[in-house]
Amino acid sequence: MTTAAHVLSIALDETSDPPLRPLPTPVAELLGDLGAPPRLVAHLRAVHDVAAQLLDWAGARCPDLALDREAVLFGAATHDVGKVVHTAELSGPGARHEEAGRELLLGRGVPPELARFAAGHASWSAGTAVEDLLVSLADKVWKNKRVPELEDLVVAELSRAGGRPVWEEFMELDEFLTRVGEGADGRLAWQSAHPVRG
Repeated sequence: MTTAAHVLSIALDETSDPPLRPLPTPVAELLGDLGAPPRLVAHLRAVHDVAAQLLDWAGARCPDLALDREAVLFGAATHDVGKVVHTAELSGPGARHEEAGRELLLGRGVPPELARFAAGHASWSAGTAVEDLLVSLADKVWKNKRVPELEDLVVAELSRAGGRPVWEEFMELDEFLTRVGEGADGRLAWQSAHPVRG
């Protein structure tokens, strides 16, 4: 199987353990063209699936929350694309992949408003767009990592949009993220089953 075909298989084929939504076909094709490492494709698919779960939950909980669903899904599906260039960061720490990913996407014709997720998924603050917060949150909770400062920013957005008290939004988000976190072991095992090198 060619590298591109293998990437497409990881990105798009049905999975049952764990069940994961496929990556958007254009993203899968981009990853194939780039010769993305199998583990990176698996990671992006796991984060993309969690982002979709977050969007479904937030949409049902707070229909007045204004956000660009497709941007969040694209951002989750491409946030670590710079690790195609900085492959050492697939198995170790590092932030060089962030700007490299943004540049890589811009070079492939991706609009700046979508390429931004590759550069900004590891940092957030008050005033960060809700789409960016959700991509960052998906990138944490897929492996059951909880980041109170990030979750507080998401809670504030939900409270502002829905008009419910912060404490109520906190309780609901905490319960949801706990449920999502219960699937982390399966997602981690699935990602680990794919080699760092193609």
